[in-house]
Amino acid sequence: MSEQTLFKIALDKAMAQCSRREFCIDDIRNKLSLWGVENNDDEKIIGILINENFINELRYATAFVRDKFKYNKWGKVKIAAQLRVKKLPSDIISSALDSIDKEQYIKLMRGLIEGHRRTVKAKNQYDLKAKLLRYGLSKGFESSLLYDILNDLEE
Repeated sequence: MSEQTLFKIALDKAMAQCSRREFCIDDIRNKLSLWGVENNDDEKIIGILINENFINELRYATAFVRDKFKYNKWGKVKIAAQLRVKKLPSDIISSALDSIDKEQYIKLMRGLIEGHRRTVKAKNQYDLKAKLLRYGLSKGFESSLLYDILNDLEE
């Protein structure tokens, strides 16, 4: 197969995938390398995809944040870490994280902690608080907000 044919097939395949769901540049770059596309060609394909608005990293990050918050019930710390793994710029990450409503965020965090509290077996109040804090941190919520919620539950 000629290099030009491979380029055209890879571009068409990438456009088809990007039209079905959101991808970031890093995802597409990984797919192109799996398909055997050379370095110069993959940058050309990514450039075309960006110019044609098939790839938009802010749109991707906003969708990622919305989905992980709504369906996976992740906190901002965990979401931001996953976006950094995908090599998104920090300004895009912070902009996407700002799309989360503060009241909904606190409400979700409180609901998760209270729900987990019913299932946790602890020897004493200190042990219970430690287990709930670890659970909240594992879900990616900020420790300062978790401390506030745990102190409210204690009262």
